[in-house]
Amino acid sequence: MLTRLTGTAPCPCCAYAHAEAILPFALSRIVGGSRAAARNDAITAIDPPPSGPLALAGVTVVDPATGNVAHDRTVTMNLGRILDVFPRGSREPDPSVDTIDARGKWVVPGYNDMHSHVLELAEPAGALALMLAEGVTGFRQMSGSPRLLAKRRAGRLALGEHAPALHETPGAILTPFNAGSAAAVTAEMEQQKREGADFIKMGLVGADVFYHAIAEAKRIGIPVLGHLQEGTDAVKATAMGFRSIEHLGPGSTMWAACSTEEERMRAEAYRQPFIKTPPVKIPFLERIVMARLRKLLVNPAAFADPADVARIQVGLDTFSEGKAQDVAGKFAEDGSWQVPTLVRLRTQEFADSPEYAVDDGLAYMPRAAVKTWREVTARFTKLPAATRATFRNAYPRQRALAKLFADSGVRMMTGTDGGALMGPGLTMKQEFAELAAEGLAPLTILRMATVAAADYLGRVGTMGIVASGADADLVVLDADPLARVENLHAISGVVRAGHWHARATLDQVRDRLAAGGGRLAA
Repeated sequence: MLTRLTGTAPCPCCAYAHAEAILPFALSRIVGGSRAAARNDAITAIDPPPSGPLALAGVTVVDPATGNVAHDRTVTMNLGRILDVFPRGSREPDPSVDTIDARGKWVVPGYNDMHSHVLELAEPAGALALMLAEGVTGFRQMSGSPRLLAKRRAGRLALGEHAPALHETPGAILTPFNAGSAAAVTAEMEQQKREGADFIKMGLVGADVFYHAIAEAKRIGIPVLGHLQEGTDAVKATAMGFRSIEHLGPGSTMWAACSTEEERMRAEAYRQPFIKTPPVKIPFLERIVMARLRKLLVNPAAFADPADVARIQVGLDTFSEGKAQDVAGKFAEDGSWQVPTLVRLRTQEFADSPEYAVDDGLAYMPRAAVKTWREVTARFTKLPAATRATFRNAYPRQRALAKLFADSGVRMMTGTDGGALMGPGLTMKQEFAELAAEGLAPLTILRMATVAAADYLGRVGTMGIVASGADADLVVLDADPLARVENLHAISGVVRAGHWHARATLDQVRDRLAAGGGRLAA
């Protein structure tokens, strides 16, 4: 147990494809439009105040970049920054500094969830607190809106004292609503850059618009990333500058790239009817469509189109290890990123697995979200046996593909796709476990969650390390994180922006969330 010594008290692309004609009316509202953003006005908690002096004494410091460890160190912090790291006892202790006795503990940089939708929640404070409790000190929001960007510009995006840092957010996701043509996508991207978007999120556009958007993003000077579009070439996309592929595609695009029937698969996907923006508005349809699409996004697999499932099966049947290695080599060469979100893929494709029915995460979900998840899961169980077999066969291949990419030097980060989707299993702990189950070493996983995110964000000197001048965002662990992946979640406490959150405090937050049905009950 840690004690104080001195001092004073301190996205899924395939979902859109299955939405058919209902999609255009809903996408701008559900994943980046005014209604989702308006709910965020309910965020009232304050940001962390400036921290005072804090010291962790006696810790073993782990450097994820090198794997080196330094035993029996003292880490001093103030105002959200690390001041120094030095051998314990080499200096006289300052009695005015709040000092935590951390002998026998290990310290690593805070984890980063680089694919989250948490700010879409009506009351995100609870989900943010859960993220912090599992060591997540920073996140990338993967869906935004003009209102969200405006609140951030005005300094009114208050995340709360139990919250990770928001690293990046886009504007509205690209859809047929705002990116139905080359001219429209250019105008939308330019507008989002003016509004302060950190990147452009690709959702659902036609193949021609997809490639045009990548080229325009380079000209405008803003990254574009997200979902590969059905019928497009993954290798061509990243070579052009598509910065980060989420969910290993999703859909069949990555399988096509690794298939001996690549051209046929791509042509078949391209011929699928593309949804156009409706010419007229129909009163009251938006409300109906929104309810439908919310369920669909809980698990797109439950609403699977037979043609899409059949194409994935072709990709599995014609998978070429040699082509997959070539694809991995191209990704490594062009410097693009992958955020596999294995937990999201697994919870979709194994939705009826008994483990999810008793998952600990259900206790922290709003009751309405649990009800919706159970309804969608019941629909999944009624899919044809062959469809569910394809999904079950796909997941281990997806996991193996993530391992191949990691082994080939493809740049990779951790992400869960958690937040507004609110399903069980979408935690960083489970993402680490899935990566480890495929054979990734604990150090590799730790790097994906720390120094890789720092590299992606261009913050190698101030993030993802435990060193002087770096952010005071740390995870204190009970055991060696390089020995077993489980030790990455043996959390004794978390330091966020220089503020100490002991394990007992984090457990109390969990208890409050469970008591409040997903809300931070008093």
